[in-house]
Amino acid sequence: MYKAEKYAKMLYDRIGIRPQIGIVLGSGLGGLGEKIESPIAVDYADLPEFPVSTAPGHKGRFLAGTLSGKPVLCMQGRLHAYEGHSMEALSLPIRVMRLLGVETLILTNAAGGVNRAFSVGDIMLIEDHINFMGRNPLIGPNDDTFGCRFPDMSFAYAPELRRLAEICADETGISIQKGVYLACTGPSYETPAEIRAFRALGADAVGMSTVPEVIAANHCGMRVLAFSLISNMAAGVTDQRLTEEEVLETGRRKGAEMQKLICRILEKL
Repeated sequence: MYKAEKYAKMLYDRIGIRPQIGIVLGSGLGGLGEKIESPIAVDYADLPEFPVSTAPGHKGRFLAGTLSGKPVLCMQGRLHAYEGHSMEALSLPIRVMRLLGVETLILTNAAGGVNRAFSVGDIMLIEDHINFMGRNPLIGPNDDTFGCRFPDMSFAYAPELRRLAEICADETGISIQKGVYLACTGPSYETPAEIRAFRALGADAVGMSTVPEVIAANHCGMRVLAFSLISNMAAGVTDQRLTEEEVLETGRRKGAEMQKLICRILEKL
């Protein structure tokens, strides 16, 4: 079993700071990490037996430093269930961040557009989620040092942070969408029939991450803000096949807007 306390101590010994804000960067969105001032990098692989990221476009390391004047700890690349990681492994970095002092968690991901009104390259502010992974990171013995057995998820995405994100989007001239994110395990993309079902359920975007991290963060008392970059339209919305290359290319083209918005939010936190 992974021990968050052990890795928190290891990481603190390497970075020497108590970050206020944690940031998780999704597919094609790792460029924000390059803006961190006086960065200290720690590869996941350099922490003994820590789970490592194998997904394309994910560097698989922690970056600590200052961003927009705030001490931050950034995951430049996340862990996914489709890589074979357990739910416990997916929640581990979030709990490590909490033990290091992180109170606010900002997550990003690349997602498929389910809402037909969306376009490739849109930024969606996540208002809520649907967990279609069939798993939950809190299954098993509860660790009371992090949170209660049955955490409330009514406000999983902090309303005050969502309001701040909208204000910052207006100030920076960045257009954003709002909606519900549905998480599947992957790694196969969804079928057109599944996308039709997800649309009927109220999903606006679909992806393969984020939800386990959000659940773990809420369990341990962190405020959460999350964004999806609509990197492609989901299966059946257009007549195009879905590819990982399209996801990464959209991240390269539109990731700068996401970076600008997050930096503005950090200034106001």
